[in-house]
Amino acid sequence: MGLFSKDIETLHDLFLHTLQDIYYAENQITKALPKMIEKATDDQLRAGFEQHLEETRGQIERLEEVFGLLDEKVKAVDCPAIDGIIKEANEVAGDIAGKAVLDAALIASAQAVEHYEITRYGTLIAWAKEMGHKQVIPLLQATLDEERATDEKLSDLAESGANARADNIPA
Repeated sequence: MGLFSKDIETLHDLFLHTLQDIYYAENQITKALPKMIEKATDDQLRAGFEQHLEETRGQIERLEEVFGLLDEKVKAVDCPAIDGIIKEANEVAGDIAGKAVLDAALIASAQAVEHYEITRYGTLIAWAKEMGHKQVIPLLQATLDEERATDEKLSDLAESGANARADNIPA
C-alpha cells in the first residue's frame, strides 16, 4: 500500500493531500520547537527558534486560510517524512553530551525540517499556479519566503561560529 490514498485522482486531489500533509507537519513542528528551544545553549540559536515558533503559528493560520479560500475543510494527514525528521533530531540530540556539538546538531536538524518545508511549499505554489488558484499563491509564497529566510539564518549561525565551536576551533 502506498502513502497516498486511492482517492487521489486529480492534481487538485494531490494538492489538497499535500496541503493536509504540510498542515500536519507545521503542527508537529510547533510541538518540537519548544524542546529545541530548551536544548539550545547558544542565545542566538534559542532566539531564532523562538522567533520561528511564532512564525510557524502564523504559517498554520495561513494554511487554514488557504483551506478556506478553496472551500475545503481544514484537515491534517499523517506525514511520515516530518515524523521521521523530528524523531531523528530527538535521537541525535539525546545522544550528544557536548553543548557546542548539540547546538550544531540542532541547527542541522532544523535545516532538515526547513528543507522539507521548502520543497512542500514550492510544490504547492507550482500546482496552485497550474490550477489557477491565484488567491492562495501569496499565502503560500509568504510562508516559503519565511522558510527560506529561516534556513539562511541557520546557515549563518552554523558558519559564523556554531560549527567551529563544535569542532573546538576558535571562531
